[in-house]
Amino acid sequence: QVQVVESGGGLIQAGGSLRLSCTASGVTFDDYIMGWFRQAPGKEREGVSLITRDGHGRHVVDSLKTRFTISRDNAKNTLYLQMNNLKPEDTAMYYCAATTEWSLEIKAVKYWGQGTQVTVSS
Repeated sequence: QVQVVESGGGLIQAGGSLRLSCTASGVTFDDYIMGWFRQAPGKEREGVSLITRDGHGRHVVDSLKTRFTISRDNAKNTLYLQMNNLKPEDTAMYYCAATTEWSLEIKAVKYWGQGTQVTVSS
């Protein structure tokens, strides 16, 4: 059974940092491109970042690339998202995703986590 579990969310003041983690079990972790998505209240889910199977290739959407960094540790089956200088508009549920396509389209995702809430207060 495939399980994708996020952790590390919480309530934080604007300007602070958080590191989200995601572990995957029931799959061969490095068979998958991994990514992060987020969904703010009343908005559609959107792609944030992708990382290649070996971790050498990374993409963060333009609006976030100066503040967010994606990484992975295949030995630990774990994906990370380092988020710095957080802003109230970053408030959202953050989802970990496993995919076989280099795409931030929702339909490309094969496995989803349940999400971890990030709330940034002003």
